[in-house]
Amino acid sequence: MRHGKKFNHLGRTASHRSALLSNMACSLIEHKRINTTVAKAKALRVYVEPLLTKAKEDTTHNRRIVFSYLQSKEAVTELFRTVAPKIAERNGGYTRIIKTGFRPGDAADTALIELVDFNELYNPNAEDKKTTRRSRRSTATKKDAVVAEAPVAEEKVEEPKAETTDSTEEKAGE
Repeated sequence: MRHGKKFNHLGRTASHRSALLSNMACSLIEHKRINTTVAKAKALRVYVEPLLTKAKEDTTHNRRIVFSYLQSKEAVTELFRTVAPKIAERNGGYTRIIKTGFRPGDAADTALIELVDFNELYNPNAEDKKTTRRSRRSTATKKDAVVAEAPVAEEKVEEPKAETTDSTEEKAGE
């Protein structure tokens, strides 16, 4: 009887399931997004999000705990060097599951699971950075155009200033 066992067994033995989730977690960390079934994506989210939380604090103890789950030095290094600094301000919800339809062979419900902070389309911070870069480039081209027209513009600007100073002197004299 399976009373009180709430996690999805995925039709595998315990050792097969842990190996599957470990390999999928390594792939997710290395590639930042993977395609899989919805059931595996939901099981992977439960498996990998506590590891991402551990990675926010870079200590030897946390590295060893994460390595005991992942069994891949490259994945642990990638997690602590590139992923952890990006998710440092986030308080959970590090992954996103997007349903992508049905697999042609067996009609399994498929999904894309990805790390939230590494998606440029949904990440509003990445869009802000792009707009600031564009504005800098556009202002640089405007400054070049203004510098090319600067002698003409200065002559026009000086004439009205001279008129305004004459008119203020006349008003002061009256």
